[in-house]
Amino acid sequence: MNFDELKHKASALLHEHGDKVEAGADQLGELAQQKFGHSEQIDRAVEQAKNFIPGGE
Repeated sequence: MNFDELKHKASALLHEHGDKVEAGADQLGELAQQKFGHSEQIDRAVEQAKNFIPGGE
């Protein structure tokens, strides 16, 4: 599998399961806040990451 095929497959999965990826990003953000604090910075990073998810917020 070359890079273009992998990229296409990953993109298709994001389009199909974007809601699950967003939920995972939220859970990861909560875990990072518990471990490291810095709630505002982590919230901003999670929201920015979710902007890259097709169909996301």
